[in-house]
Amino acid sequence: MNMSKIILVEDNPDDERLTLRALRKAKVANEILVARNGEEALTMVFNANPLPSVILLDLKLPKISGLEVLRQIRANERTRLLPIVVLTSSSEDRDIIESYNLGANSYVRKPVEFSLFTEAVSQLGLYWALINESLPTGVNNP
Repeated sequence: MNMSKIILVEDNPDDERLTLRALRKAKVANEILVARNGEEALTMVFNANPLPSVILLDLKLPKISGLEVLRQIRANERTRLLPIVVLTSSSEDRDIIESYNLGANSYVRKPVEFSLFTEAVSQLGLYWALINESLPTGVNNP
């Protein structure tokens, strides 16, 4: 079982609380680090050792947008293969297309209804933290 950290990038305190609650409810035991803006997210990712198992990335962020965070992570040799799930309220076609063009592994729109939001985040946490096989140590973490 992979017990590496999860980085949640979320500027909305309510969505942060709901996401953390949903992950706990799904019994995801990984430590979850929270970045509340794009600048903080990049610092957290580039200083992580080892790299997290997944980043849950909102797009609409202060300081540096989620799309720019994604662009910079993919441009860095050490972090380019890191799993990134865009978790956002945006259903704009251009955001979906740009996210995938920049290398997002998944694009999940946050459901408005609490129970659907909780279920979506629970499933994400279980898949990316427990089921998905991460790259072997050293492959993207020299």
